[in-house]
Amino acid sequence: MDIATTNPNAATPPAAARAADSDKPGIASDFETFLRMLTVQMENQDPLNPVKAEEFAVQLATFAGVEQTAYTNKLLEEMQAQIGLTGMSDYAGWIGKEARAPVAAHFDGTPVHVASDPDPTAEEAFLVVRDANGLEVQRTAIPTQPADIAWDGSTASGLPLPNGLYSFTVENWKDDGLSSETRADVYTRITEARIENGVPALVTAGGVEVPADSVTGLRE
Repeated sequence: MDIATTNPNAATPPAAARAADSDKPGIASDFETFLRMLTVQMENQDPLNPVKAEEFAVQLATFAGVEQTAYTNKLLEEMQAQIGLTGMSDYAGWIGKEARAPVAAHFDGTPVHVASDPDPTAEEAFLVVRDANGLEVQRTAIPTQPADIAWDGSTASGLPLPNGLYSFTVENWKDDGLSSETRADVYTRITEARIENGVPALVTAGGVEVPADSVTGLRE
């Protein structure tokens, strides 16, 4: 009875080799390629001047170190992503609440609550309101003590302002004029929480993105 023999040195058909490699992770495929190259190097070395075993050991150790580093980096990336998702679960509880932050607020006819915090040494303080284009639309004298001001979206003459984004600043005045100007915090409703470039960000009802670390207060 004839027994079919297989040549261990027969070349693998190119199509089959490509199909086998495509089913393996990149690092494993690279390692097999390295071993094949190392085998070819050993088979074709000069018999009168063979490569020392120590040199092969160094090559194997070097590749193993690179492989381990690649695996470590992959694990770190997965851990970072997992940590980010874990943090997002905390911020998800903020959705639907009002966050206090120094950002623009979307006015839709409902009063916007502004948390003013003037300079305690100021003799006069003014709340300055600007529209989305940065144009001043209102200037109102306010107490020089911290206060929660409900801005109703009307001009000094009582005319209603159009819906849109508005920003608020507090001007502090003394005898010699304007001494400082600071961005006022507003309370704005959070509608979304997401990750932007690895940093948690919140989105308000007006589509304004608020860095989570800029929020100084939450309320229902």
